[in-house]
Amino acid sequence: MKENEEKMHFPKVTIDDFFMTQEERDAQKLERIQNLPLNKIFDFPNHPFKVRDDEKMFETVDSIKEHGVLVPAIVRPKENGTYEMVAGHRRKRACQLAQLEEMPCIIRNLTDDEATIIMVDSNLQREEILPSERAFAYKMKLEAIKRQGKRNDLTSTQVVQKWSVEVIAEEMGESREKIRRYIRLTYLIPDILQFVDNHYLNEKEKMKMALAPAVEISYLSNKEQEILLEAMETSIATPSTSQAQRLRAESEKGTLTEEKIYEILDEEKPNQRENVKFTYEKVKKYFPDGYTVQQMESVIEKLLQKYQLQWQNKQRVYDR
Repeated sequence: MKENEEKMHFPKVTIDDFFMTQEERDAQKLERIQNLPLNKIFDFPNHPFKVRDDEKMFETVDSIKEHGVLVPAIVRPKENGTYEMVAGHRRKRACQLAQLEEMPCIIRNLTDDEATIIMVDSNLQREEILPSERAFAYKMKLEAIKRQGKRNDLTSTQVVQKWSVEVIAEEMGESREKIRRYIRLTYLIPDILQFVDNHYLNEKEKMKMALAPAVEISYLSNKEQEILLEAMETSIATPSTSQAQRLRAESEKGTLTEEKIYEILDEEKPNQRENVKFTYEKVKKYFPDGYTVQQMESVIEKLLQKYQLQWQNKQRVYDR
């Protein structure tokens, strides 16, 4: 058999199957809605979306108290009689806060990859999604699509990945490059990835980093990122895109030392320099008609030089 052919899976047969009618077997395969105990529903493994007790959560709690759970969650059965949440983690939390003991759920038999894709797609419909959530969700879906082997005729991993990214990009209405950049964020150490979330949330008094430099930093090794993190916390500054690109270039050459990280990070960024700007409309009233911009600049510079001399003379008098 070729390596890229899908493995054949045969349904597990139990002793009870021999005593079931065909109607009972068919009914068992149908989706059904049941009220399930919350303590028997467990979170999806490595669920990338945070469940926060924020204002929207308490709005959901109030709605559930008044109207109940209007949209059932989707779960899949586990062998030990428990269930795994696929879509509905926030609703489950809201039910807990509303002090309910159970919630309505659609019980659906799903493979790991099918469950992953449904979990990601159902959560990506939310209005506010952190960059870190989007990054790990895209990565999980990408890996699930690749494992499903929808393109078994392709043997090149790069080609398969390219095709899978295009599927996600088309579904999300994003460019393939944007999807790839988000997935790169999963290579950041947690503390630096938090800076990207802080930027999205516009957290005041917290370290922030935009998407573009974060993508460049993601190519650094974990050890290099740890050193960079310490340097950022020491300097109370994050790298610009150009600085991040230089850090990546040094890393790829194998020349990114601790000293080099501090040297690049300590450079003054253009947006850190304070600039004094005068608009033409603001200053032209102080000059005769017909003066060019160059003539205005020359006069202003001479006046500033004169002011500086006067200020220095006053300082000499005070110092005596």
